[in-house]
Amino acid sequence: MTDTANKAFDVLAIGRSGVDVYPLQIGVGLEEVTSFGKFLGGSAANVAVAAARLGNRSALISGVGDDPFGRYVRNELSALGVDNRFVTTHGEFPTPVTFCEIFPPDDFPLYFYRKPSAPDLQIRPDEIDTDAVRSARLFWSTVTGLSEEPSRSAHFAAWSARDERLREDNRHSSRAPLTVLDLDYRPMFWETPAAATEQVQRALQHVTVAVGNREECEIAVGEANPHKAADALLDLGVELAIVKQGPRGVLGKTKQSSVTVSPNEVDVVNGLGAGDAFGGSLIHGLLRNWPLEKTLRYANAAGAIVASRLECSTAMPTAAEVAALAEQTAVEAVNV
Repeated sequence: MTDTANKAFDVLAIGRSGVDVYPLQIGVGLEEVTSFGKFLGGSAANVAVAAARLGNRSALISGVGDDPFGRYVRNELSALGVDNRFVTTHGEFPTPVTFCEIFPPDDFPLYFYRKPSAPDLQIRPDEIDTDAVRSARLFWSTVTGLSEEPSRSAHFAAWSARDERLREDNRHSSRAPLTVLDLDYRPMFWETPAAATEQVQRALQHVTVAVGNREECEIAVGEANPHKAADALLDLGVELAIVKQGPRGVLGKTKQSSVTVSPNEVDVVNGLGAGDAFGGSLIHGLLRNWPLEKTLRYANAAGAIVASRLECSTAMPTAAEVAALAEQTAVEAVNV
């Protein structure tokens, strides 16, 4: 292997990948749509792409089916700058497809075709490259990956491997830094909300950053109030809690500080990719140890840019695009 192949990843994500099928007619139901676009999809895949677009060395742990869509996912990840070496083929189930409807500014129904299961939920603990997990500067996971076995056990195996780095380095902390959990609760993937809460509570014992909206925080810690939810996450040992509040902006809270950043005003085309763009930019700021306010302001800007575009993965903004909007927002805030 080359030195590049052996180099630690800036970000290693684990979770959903598949194909997003978006209607090319906006404002009509699927029964009336006549043409569609095919795009790389899945939250973890999109976040990995978003981080790569900003200049980070990015890789994804996931699974695809033994089918043309699986080959498409692997090829598209590579084309968009994400290392696909950890995307394994699980032929028992087809590569998942997700359809959406687009009713701007705030109605984007999703239709998941992932039954009875999906290849990305078949990742086994013995498939986890523990060296890659340990050495990655930032490890990103989502709650969806906890919804079924063997994926659930694979996630905990990865967190255990990451924690081993602390013991090897003789650190006193019980959690590896920059270990992020996207609270990403999708009710259709769980038997009950209580089942999700149980697994999220277990997972929160291993991570240092948690990010989610108010509804996801309520599943995680039983609190929908942003500040109470953030405090509950911090009480569980998380070092940084991020609560998305929609039109009220985003709250970031640590034991030492609390920051709320207002959203960007954009003409929304498709809001589905905004959260993943936010995640990719959040990663970028965390890796560079930016101040919390700047990190959240840039993440908000990235999400706003993608919300103004039709696609998700292929719409992820460059660092220059994010900076232009984020700094414009900062100037406008000063001048108000």
